[in-house]
Formats: sequence, structure tokens, C-alpha cells
Amino acid sequence: MDKVKFAIPAGSLAKATFDFFQRSGYKISGQERTYRPTINDPTIELKILRPQEIPVFVSEGLQDIGITGQDWIRETRTDVEILQNLEYGKIRLVVAVPKSLNETSSISDFMEDIWSKGKNFRVSTEYLNIASEYIKSQPAYRKRFGDSDPLIVTPWWKKGDNTRAKIFLSFGATEAKPPENSDCIIDVTETGSTIEANNLRIIDTVMQSSAVLIANKKVMEDQQKSEKIYDILTLLKGVVDGSKRIHIFVNVKKANLQKLLTELPALKNPTIAPLADESWCSVNTVIEKDCLIELMPKIRKLAQGIVVYEPRQVLALDEIVRRKERKCRTDSK
Repeated sequence: MDKVKFAIPAGSLAKATFDFFQRSGYKISGQERTYRPTINDPTIELKILRPQEIPVFVSEGLQDIGITGQDWIRETRTDVEILQNLEYGKIRLVVAVPKSLNETSSISDFMEDIWSKGKNFRVSTEYLNIASEYIKSQPAYRKRFGDSDPLIVTPWWKKGDNTRAKIFLSFGATEAKPPENSDCIIDVTETGSTIEANNLRIIDTVMQSSAVLIANKKVMEDQQKSEKIYDILTLLKGVVDGSKRIHIFVNVKKANLQKLLTELPALKNPTIAPLADESWCSVNTVIEKDCLIELMPKIRKLAQGIVVYEPRQVLALDEIVRRKERKCRTDSK
């Protein structure tokens, strides 16, 4: 079998991605010196790429799988299979305007006010396609211009026919563009602090995004490679599930065992083992983290003690098998 070509992101997602791999059992080395780091799995070939590029390269089959942000999948309009939301690298794509704008104004009101003065509305962003969709969705735009496309301006090309709404490609420092170079920005933020520091105010959220594992759709039809990709998915999904669950060990009198299991429906398919004292047994199982506070009063009354662990991974093997079976049925139709 050829190696699985796996694209991992550079930039802001890089450190979190390497930490995530470490928790999954994979060990990556050399990332400080090369864009082709090594991994402790000889069937995987890693390559570090910008997250903006990864959806395109995966869609075109130049990489088999990759990790990128949901924002870049939407921006690049690529047709890829999303295997798993990895739930890290969480950001918001927001619209921000100068603080001087009336706080009760919507972005649609702001646009109309600019047009009513005979001026063109200007946006600065890295997300050209998303910005165009967003601007076209605003009531003031639809009322004035219908289905016409805003003019997208880059150093190399222009696209769109409506010069009254211009979207300029930003190469960074987007927050610095208003008010001289743009009327608003569409940019990503985690906390909003950088936007606030540059005298801007968030007026709307376009979308929320996090890191996702994606695959080329044709590769998923290849029996050998898809099997390996499902192995990778199992380990990475295990980290996601492990972060949401805890492993508990409870010592309980046998006389109280059935009551414990009956009153604690969260204890699904527990492992029950005898203790040295034949009148006691141990119960261990994995539960959702959020359940523990709710369950504690009942556990305290029925059990002798409890030990809680945070698992590094929880591998949902049966769920992966079901997913493969569903895909096989779908592909055969």
C-alpha cells in the first residue's frame, strides 16, 4: 500500500495539532526544521501546509487527508469528506466596524448609510468568497443591487460587477485597515481583544470554526487506504471523546449494586469485579464529565468510595465500524 499522504496545518493551528497527535499516541519529530516531519507510523507521510491550502490539495487528490479549519473549507468551496470535528482551534469569523459607529446600527444599516452618501462600501478580509456571500445576504444590498456580485479586488485579478461594494484581499494586519482603507473587516478572532485594541467593535458573527479532519472522497473508496484512514480516525476521535469523559471506579456493597445500577442510568455496560471482601464489589465505567456532579449525591449514599481518572483516549471502535458499514452501503447504491 502507498503511504497515506497527511497534510497538517502550519501557523496558529500547528502547536495544538502536535499536542493533539501526542495525546493520540502518535509521535512527530523534526517539525521545527522541515515541512516534512517524521511520525512513528511508517504508513503515514506527513507534510506541513498552510490551512488555507489544505482543503484544495485534499480535494484535488494531492493529499489523501488533512487537518484544516471549517472556515477554509467554506472559503475554498471544496468538495471533501469531513471525517471528524477535532474540536480544537476554535475561532469566530466576525464582522467588525469602527467604534464610532452607532451601537444600534446593523451592518445592513451601516452599508445603506454609506451608499446614501454616494460612497462605495469597502471590506477588508482574507475570506473573499465568504465576504461576498455575506454582503449579498444583507437586506440593504439585496434591495439596491439584487443578485449582482460585489467587486472582489486582489493584486492579480478582479471579479464581480458591482463597484459600489468592494472586497479587498487582506494579507494580514486586517484590523489596521479601517477607516482609511476599509469601512469594515471580516476576520477571525478567539477573544476579540485584538479587535478591541484597534478601536473596532464586533457587530456580527459570520460563522464559528474549529479544526476538522478531512479526506479526499475518491481515496475513501480505496479499500487499503480507507482502512488505514479509519485507523487514524479512530485514534484522533479517541482524543476528542476522551476530553469529554471520565473513567470512574466505585466500590459498592453487593447488596447495593443493583440499586446503584438502576439509579445511575449513566453507568452503561460497567465492568463489575469482586473484591477481597466478598460482600463488596467494584464497578468501573466511563461516563460523560457533565454527569458526575449530578450523580455524586447518589454515589455517595450507595458506595464506599470513588476514584476518578481523565482518560487520554476513548476509542469508539463500534462507532467506526458502523460508519464504515454505512459508507459501504451508500457507495454500493
